[in-house]
Amino acid sequence: MGFLLWCILLVLCWPLALLALVLYPIVWLILLPFRLLGIAVDGALELVRAIIMLPVRILRGPRTA
Repeated sequence: MGFLLWCILLVLCWPLALLALVLYPIVWLILLPFRLLGIAVDGALELVRAIIMLPVRILRGPRTA
């Protein structure tokens, strides 16, 4: 779908399509540290959630399959 939209953009407005083609990798590299930060924050919040929920899991007992 994205490739089809890019082809339509190339036909209708080729300077804008070429600019998007050149700028996309640069923007991706700029946003990469924020993506890595988001993964790290998500992991830290999952750890805090697991620590808080540990007493509940212990009191619930073993699960039966």
